[in-house]
Amino acid sequence: MKAFGRRDLTDPVVAANDAAPQRPAASSDDRGGQFSALRDRALKEIDPTAAAELTTGALQRQLEQLIHQIANEERYELSAREQARLAEDLAYDMTGSGPLEPLLRDDEVSDILVNGPSSVYVERRGKLEKSNVRFRDNEHIIAVGRKIAARVGRRVDESSPMVDARLMDGSRVNVVFPPITLDSPCISIRKFSRRRLDLPAMVEVGSLSVGVARVVGIAARCRLNILVSGGTGSGKTTMLNAMSQLIDHSERIITIEDAAELQLQQPHVIRMETRPPNLEGAGQVTQRDLVRNALRMRPDRIIVGEVRGQEAFDMLQAMNTGHDGSISTIHSNNTRDAVVRVENMVQMGSFSLPSRAIRSQIASAIDVIVHLERMRDGVRRLTQITEICGLEGDVITMNDIVSFEFQREDAQGHIIGRYVALNARPRFLSRLEYFGLDTAWMTAIREV
Repeated sequence: MKAFGRRDLTDPVVAANDAAPQRPAASSDDRGGQFSALRDRALKEIDPTAAAELTTGALQRQLEQLIHQIANEERYELSAREQARLAEDLAYDMTGSGPLEPLLRDDEVSDILVNGPSSVYVERRGKLEKSNVRFRDNEHIIAVGRKIAARVGRRVDESSPMVDARLMDGSRVNVVFPPITLDSPCISIRKFSRRRLDLPAMVEVGSLSVGVARVVGIAARCRLNILVSGGTGSGKTTMLNAMSQLIDHSERIITIEDAAELQLQQPHVIRMETRPPNLEGAGQVTQRDLVRNALRMRPDRIIVGEVRGQEAFDMLQAMNTGHDGSISTIHSNNTRDAVVRVENMVQMGSFSLPSRAIRSQIASAIDVIVHLERMRDGVRRLTQITEICGLEGDVITMNDIVSFEFQREDAQGHIIGRYVALNARPRFLSRLEYFGLDTAWMTAIREV
């Protein structure tokens, strides 16, 4: 199918007239003007309906022919490489995510941060670096942001200048438009890794040791209620995905997320996603609504991608009413802060519950908190596994089952440390015994 209705690209390209006088070499400003003019001319030749039905590769090949023909006709002094780059940019703009497409295809890039037309940063191996990717102007960023939001049925404009969305591959996107951002629209993308990391793979990349991986795996298998905590980009979702692979395939799992990114491999998984209000301000579906509804769906496990607000109360209720093995993530600096944040989130719901009652709910609902941290060498490491022991007076008592101790930094800047384990009887020993994993647990603790 041809994407260009007024031009037959199968005809030979007319060669430049040899007898024509040669133009002087174009300056950089002239070349920039030629580049812009060639782009505008090519856009006029495109049949949008036909182009929409082509793959990115097929569209790019046709654009290369069109651009080469126009450049010859107009005698634009642009190299074949520049023409090919323009064809690629146009194809990505029309069928993909514009200039971001090469970064989205780069498996080494984990985060993409657009701060302005000429300010695009990426994260590789835990380190931020400036990219050579450029947008034409702020309007170009706006067009890409709107296209991303539209793909998942969401909108972003001056009346609704912030949106959370996802790409087709599961990557998480946040878009912020002026007037919220003063200088330029901003796009932040947390890429979904094509490589599904399990616990052994996390051991290979240095996120945890073999013994610690076994401890985490046993906690997931014996249906402990687990909270995964950490800062932004610390690997919480990766850890949750890795632990979920140890869930029995006979269990019915319901996942609840703001922007769906969990990739569970079990056959019986129900995925639910929140919905923002429509233009009239109606139709919003919150995480709390979904947690409440999930309780009516006969779940074996409820997995909340991230607890952020009032749904924390309903999550605790689910954990306390027979839905063992529930897992969720939360932003915090350490495991103690994670408990404090859960308490604060419950209070955000304007529940008339005294602090002691809330803490009692937390102590009886959550068994283990797994904390991760992105350390200064760029490696995301598990730094704490903490057990919730109970309530003494008004204080929730906790024990660090496993903790990471910093020792030194080598010549390459890599952090060297070791894991220290508490060889004590856990509160959930009876559950370990019920699943026949008590001996395996103690062996794993000794191997940490």
